[in-house]
Amino acid sequence: MKPGTFQQCVLPRCGATFGADEVLTRCPACGGLLDVKYDWSAAAVPRSLSVWDGRRASSGTSRQALLDQSGVWRFRELIPIADDAHLVTIGEGRTTLQQADLLAKAVGMQSGNLFLQYEGFNPSGSFKDNGMAAAFTVARYLDRPRVACASTGNTSAALALFASQTRTRGGNSMQSIVFIGDAKIAFGKLSQALDYGARTLQIAGDFDDCMRLVQQSAESLGLYLMNSVNPFRLEGQKAIMFRVLEGLAWQVPDWIIVPGGNLGNCSAFGKAFMELHELGLIDRLPRLAVINAAGANTLYELYEKQGVRFASGDVELDKIDTFYQDRKDYAAQTVASAIEIGRPVNLVKALRSLEFLSGVVREVDDEAILDGKAAVGRMGYGCEPASGASLAGLSVLLREQVISPSDRVVCILTGHQLKDPNATVDYHVAGDGGNDGELTNRPVRVEADLDAIERAIGLS
Repeated sequence: MKPGTFQQCVLPRCGATFGADEVLTRCPACGGLLDVKYDWSAAAVPRSLSVWDGRRASSGTSRQALLDQSGVWRFRELIPIADDAHLVTIGEGRTTLQQADLLAKAVGMQSGNLFLQYEGFNPSGSFKDNGMAAAFTVARYLDRPRVACASTGNTSAALALFASQTRTRGGNSMQSIVFIGDAKIAFGKLSQALDYGARTLQIAGDFDDCMRLVQQSAESLGLYLMNSVNPFRLEGQKAIMFRVLEGLAWQVPDWIIVPGGNLGNCSAFGKAFMELHELGLIDRLPRLAVINAAGANTLYELYEKQGVRFASGDVELDKIDTFYQDRKDYAAQTVASAIEIGRPVNLVKALRSLEFLSGVVREVDDEAILDGKAAVGRMGYGCEPASGASLAGLSVLLREQVISPSDRVVCILTGHQLKDPNATVDYHVAGDGGNDGELTNRPVRVEADLDAIERAIGLS
């Protein structure tokens, strides 16, 4: 690991620090979450943004070119966890910001102000590859032969893909082990984990049960945990924001809108902007909107209904514990399986991001999520259901006049349409639970003759 890199408890009242090579997912002193921290004076951060612009144009297959083409390691000075020779890359993060003028018009925004950061173009089809590049770099540096995660689908796909292509020091592939809940995974995502060779354990329970068990297994069986409670996972996910800024010529947008499940993305995004601001690379901050599914709305309930805040680190942890105790039998339920999580592990970090970025939280129901997903698809960017929450949340915030049509807004699309094709087909063929969605597009049954086809397509 690079000198000057260490881990620190996110709670200032503790602030305990630990070595970068210590395998930890919680602070041993107080049980809090951990950050990866840097001595920036040792990191040689470029003062000119043109350095990263130049790397973006790299071509070829040399090791240096592949690092520059990576949408994570192109910004390696901002994620200085290891020397170039140790960085793991499989082509992650080659995504570009999409200006969505047709979609802007449909939702009532001014042309040129709505952008989609479409992470479905990653090798495994979701944003998770950003974080895995960093986490696997650490796993290989520590020479850990077995990696594991609990998953609603995307994490398992990314874990299995990276493990199949990452070698230990002995030259062997890493073994990937994924914990999935009973009937809680989209087949498109499960097929990836199986194809890439993961040992898949289907647990009699939901994601929260899987998360509890994989953490116990990591501690007792020596598995290297790859969920976002691993602070190095979130370091890679910071790069999504670096690419957003790169796509906007390093101009900060007014709003970032992201679906909220385990809350790793919004936590990573807040940390990215905290560090960029600390380094003087940006002079203003965006606002953050985190969108929960109504059937998995822990953050919304705590933040918007009960007023729980990060409060400069003085979080009301007792209030959070009481909330969970009162909802001990609560089971998250939403069509957006990627955010179907009742006990998000990054809750405290998400509260920190909301505080730093003057954030808001909203909940949207499954009908709105599927309509949002269909609207994105109609404009040419097919996405998984969870991504539809971003657009649904934007519509809510426009109606509330929290967001103005003249604001510059970036919606995060977390994964590819084919991650959950059943949700797409059910929406268009059967409607949403038997009711027509706003953009339902049913196939038309036509007799096998030319006249019938002519009538069906409206030419007669």
